[in-house]
Amino acid sequence: MSANAFDQESKPTVAWLWQVVTGIGLVLLLGLHMVANHFIAKGGLRDYAAVVAYLRNPIILVLEVLFLVCVTTHALLGVRAIFLDFGLSDRVEQRLSGVLKWIGVLTIGYGLVVMWFVIR
Repeated sequence: MSANAFDQESKPTVAWLWQVVTGIGLVLLLGLHMVANHFIAKGGLRDYAAVVAYLRNPIILVLEVLFLVCVTTHALLGVRAIFLDFGLSDRVEQRLSGVLKWIGVLTIGYGLVVMWFVIR
């Protein structure tokens, strides 16, 4: 780690752009999710049967999967950015990125499996 982690020059990165893109996606998809599941639904909440029927709509399923991907990607890029602020070496940065990618893959995979069992 450098003597002063806050003094380091930042490297141009595509990760920041993806953070912005997923943030915009989150605003749009979260808004849609909240309206569809809490404002339109009777009583402000869907029961299990209503959730199953809702997720069986292919368009809704695609939007909910996109929501899952955006949430996971945005969160893990944020965690990565926090760690990189500590001035990690290139080797540690690569390992951190690899670990976070696997956490993302496992998280999205778990979410997809849960959705599959719900709509089956």
